[in-house]
Amino acid sequence: MESKSEDKSVVIAKTPSELQRMRLDKLMKNPTKEVIIPDKSKDWNPRGPQEFIRNVWGSSAGAGSGDFHVYRGVRRREYARQKFITEKAKKDKKDLDYQKRVEDNKRAADDRTAKKRAKRLKKKAKQKTKKAKQEEKKAESDESEEESDEEKDAAENGQPEVGVGKEDSDEDVKR
Repeated sequence: MESKSEDKSVVIAKTPSELQRMRLDKLMKNPTKEVIIPDKSKDWNPRGPQEFIRNVWGSSAGAGSGDFHVYRGVRRREYARQKFITEKAKKDKKDLDYQKRVEDNKRAADDRTAKKRAKRLKKKAKQKTKKAKQEEKKAESDESEEESDEEKDAAENGQPEVGVGKEDSDEDVKR
């Protein structure tokens, strides 16, 4: 029972670091408890202008000495409101320009990649056709070597070649 009374004694923080340490200790006593972190506050938004001004100020006679201070406050708020509106318009314009520039850069990058992709595919197709032609030539040269080998064998044996070659047409065969 005495320990509870000792825990409840008031401790005054003497430095900001002590205050922060005390707050952290308090948070860490119950780590399962949720900590509420407030959202970022919205941008400052000025109060709108008054729709109807009851007292019109100016350099007219009869204006009291206190009216000038009220007028000065109204004027200051109006200038602050106008400044806020112009700065917000500038910021919005810069944001739009930035978004447009990002979009243009992205479109240009997509165009470049599409162009390079087309170039790669064209080169790949060209290499395939070139490879196919080389294989075809190689196959033809192998066939012609086989035919020339057969002709050489036939010439060595002294026998004329009998049969139809690729050069012979169907009409020659029929005769």
